[in-house]
Amino acid sequence: MLYSCKLKSVCNLPVIYNKKINTAGTSNTDVPLAVPGMYQLDITLRRGQSLAARDRGGTSDPYVKFKIGGKEVFRSKIIHKSLNPVWEEKACLLVEHLKEPLYIKVFDYDFGLQDDFMGSAFLDLTQLELNRPTDVTVTLKDPRYPDHDLGIILLSVVLTPKEGEHRDVFQTQSLHLSDVHRKPHLWRGIVSITLIEGRDLKAMDSNGLSDPYVKFRLGHQKYKSKIMPKTLNPQWREQFDFHLYEERGGIIDITAWDRDAGKRDDFIGRCQIDLSALSREQTHKLVLQLEEGEGHLVLLVTLTASATVSISDLSINSLEDPKEREEILKRYSPLRIFHNLKDVGFLQVKVIRAEGLMAADVTGKSDPFCVVELNNDRLLTHTVYKNLNPEWNKVFTFNIKDIHSVLEVTVYDEDRDRSADFLGKVAIPLLSIQNGEQKAYVLKNKQLTGPTKGVIYLEIDVIFNAVKASLRTLIPKEQKYIEEENRLSKQLLLRNFIRMKRCVMVLVNAAYYINSCFDWDSPARSLAAFVLFLFVVWNFELYMIPMVLLLLLTWNYFLIISGKDNRQRDTVVEDMLEDEEEEDDKDDKDSEKKGFINKIYAIQEVCISVQNILDEVASFGERIKNTFNWTIPFLSWLAIVALCAFTVILYFIPLRYIVLVWGINKFTKKLRSPYAIDNNELLDFLSRVPSDVQVVQYQELKPDPSHSPCKRKKNNLG
Repeated sequence: MLYSCKLKSVCNLPVIYNKKINTAGTSNTDVPLAVPGMYQLDITLRRGQSLAARDRGGTSDPYVKFKIGGKEVFRSKIIHKSLNPVWEEKACLLVEHLKEPLYIKVFDYDFGLQDDFMGSAFLDLTQLELNRPTDVTVTLKDPRYPDHDLGIILLSVVLTPKEGEHRDVFQTQSLHLSDVHRKPHLWRGIVSITLIEGRDLKAMDSNGLSDPYVKFRLGHQKYKSKIMPKTLNPQWREQFDFHLYEERGGIIDITAWDRDAGKRDDFIGRCQIDLSALSREQTHKLVLQLEEGEGHLVLLVTLTASATVSISDLSINSLEDPKEREEILKRYSPLRIFHNLKDVGFLQVKVIRAEGLMAADVTGKSDPFCVVELNNDRLLTHTVYKNLNPEWNKVFTFNIKDIHSVLEVTVYDEDRDRSADFLGKVAIPLLSIQNGEQKAYVLKNKQLTGPTKGVIYLEIDVIFNAVKASLRTLIPKEQKYIEEENRLSKQLLLRNFIRMKRCVMVLVNAAYYINSCFDWDSPARSLAAFVLFLFVVWNFELYMIPMVLLLLLTWNYFLIISGKDNRQRDTVVEDMLEDEEEEDDKDDKDSEKKGFINKIYAIQEVCISVQNILDEVASFGERIKNTFNWTIPFLSWLAIVALCAFTVILYFIPLRYIVLVWGINKFTKKLRSPYAIDNNELLDFLSRVPSDVQVVQYQELKPDPSHSPCKRKKNNLG
């Protein structure tokens, strides 16, 4: 039954009232409004009519937000290029107080820019009849221009009271609005995208060229390519994955930009990929023409079924079921080396509980929930309200694509009116996990440099195929598409300078030592060095280079197992990281006073580049050192195997044949595989070795004795 609605202005927003009230039905005025959590509001977002045009083409890309009490509770999908969109989406909301109206806001989606406001209204829930479907027409208005007609939105709503048994269930489960409205975060598939190249892009710079890069967006997921300087035909060769949440696909928005240091980047063009039009389990080569610009982008897109990712209660445990455990062990057995090389292993994380968390609310409590991340896979628990010792008892499972990944577990406090507050975080390298052991991990600050309040109890199991893991070590790492932007920091710049200086000083000291042998400062040492020089030069063969590195690795290994570990804890890096954390806190408080940085944007860009270069150079030297120091035993053993192979190859095969094979492979690689992504196996290997900063960040802090966990051992499944 359709009810007409009349509007009146309150706070410059239109309010919806039902014109007719069914006297035979139950009025919501018969139910006290002060009791929270009593109503279920079922809304069907039908369609929009005659909406405002916000894009240059005379259309819009509208989507709708619902808000209750200042908290976003629903967001519709985006309907592209339409002023009369049809959504037909349903939302089930729990309402605590009927006095809080339902705010309806419509926006025009603009990728890479701020979305344009298209109008708003609100629905007065106290005027709805209970248990009766009602069709509502919402007239959109702009509070700044109340006379403008911005179109209408058609809804169907049903308000149902929740009483007795249902209300008890909600209370015992500590359900809250955001729990019910939280988007599903289990994906239905993987979209693998390879950005190959651009062709004949538009020249945006005065030299007739551009510095192009590309942005991708699928829902909330974003990816930004690297910048290719001074070219109109860039070759990117970048691969990344998006999660596919909708069964029927989705729209990937793609925009191309020209990088301009010191000012706003120039827009080159845009295009879209409709995933619903692509068949699954097949690679599609797409040549997309850029709209509102010039040129084309060439991509490879593959849709595959979802990886093994799940969330369940503690009682439902894959590894506890003998049949499932046997199937998982069989999947990653040594006999299945070449079956799906991307599927390296299986990770199960039990998030049990936390204790002694920080109080983030004025009531002295928090509303904690937990986010579990492995690379770009991100899952989260429900929220436990008003509790500093929450129990989640959830089991998360992930597919492992890189055994050198780091599991990140972050605890947040949920806030209704703003973004969640950070409570603590732990980072756990997969190779450091002890299977089946319940441990209390001390929560750290955002930079992972020091402890914060509270501990979290986790039980983690890792099963993986060592051969697959070794082979995956020699290909590029998966890039995270959710990363913080680089920022200019005096302390960070100083830290990276000191780290690089320490690496350079190792070479300088070695040069001084060799020069002292030439100067005969110590006759005995110089004589020994002279005899060694004659012996090595006279008997030198190329295979001796990897053999010397192999001996160095072996020497350090025996030093470690004999208890003569020469590795020292890097207190210098720890102190610098703590200073950086203090500077971050100070920057947050004094951000308004430091607004002048934005006025010298170009200088800041240069400083950030220098800062990043120092970090890369220092990290490179530290990773080489940590390989020989057995910081990650798995990688050091892999280096021993590789060096043994190189020694044997160089001993038996003449160098000219090795160089010949290498050259033929390099020259014919593009002919054999035109869309292959370039990589360097040695650099890919070193990228898995942690730098000194990462070693400090991944260190496990000792928990307070009062939080000693009950440890229980199971059979080691790894």
